[in-house]
Amino acid sequence: MAISERGKKPSSREQPSQSPFSRPRKPTYGDLIGNRRVRRWARRAVIALVVGVLFALVFDLRVGVTLAIVAVIVDTVRTARLGSSVEAWRKASAVERRTERQLRSLEKKGWRILHARAVPVDEDGVSDGKIDHFVIGHTGLYAIDSVSWDRRLPVRAMSHKRLYHGPKDMASQLDQARWESGQASKLISAQIGFNVPVQASVAIYGPRISWKYLRVRDVDVYSGGRAKRYLRHRRPKVLNNTDIERIAKVAERVLPPTYA
Repeated sequence: MAISERGKKPSSREQPSQSPFSRPRKPTYGDLIGNRRVRRWARRAVIALVVGVLFALVFDLRVGVTLAIVAVIVDTVRTARLGSSVEAWRKASAVERRTERQLRSLEKKGWRILHARAVPVDEDGVSDGKIDHFVIGHTGLYAIDSVSWDRRLPVRAMSHKRLYHGPKDMASQLDQARWESGQASKLISAQIGFNVPVQASVAIYGPRISWKYLRVRDVDVYSGGRAKRYLRHRRPKVLNNTDIERIAKVAERVLPPTYA
């Protein structure tokens, strides 16, 4: 027996669209609690209230209000410094954000830094490679990978060809970093019209590194906390600000962001 169309429950595609004149749904308590910005300002309000009341009781109301405002400003600045310039990095590793924070001051000196860049293999495809931080500065171009290794295992360099983390030979990771920098160099050089070398490096977080900077398999290896000092370590200036901007524009084109 046929079912009347009138008595048939409409599917989700057949549901009438909401009228533009209907009232929007009011945010629930759960919506507010789940909002990161609301939580952040709620925390600041609590901090301001505690600081304000405490100092108002010890000193006077004016001092309490002033220090409450200062507490909010300090927390706002602290949060801004801990945040990332790349919104999608909020899902990335903490060590990448730590390196990013180190490199921010270089941008004020005319350096250009591109974070989380994919490494294309040809015109149509993109490889699995990713350069965590691509740096264009007065001393040259660098591809930095930030890695987190088990702090309980030692890092040993047996020669300029072998790097071990505990019993594991890290040759494949170094070769990957060297390949990524080589691809970046080829792509940029083809657009610029002359050879533009890119130095590969790995910033290691976790285990103690017994050296400052060491080149293994043509890749510079160092402790993650030295990333900024590594870039400025006793190197001659080979690029001016015009060169940096020109190369940066090419790099932005040929090394697409992985967060897009």
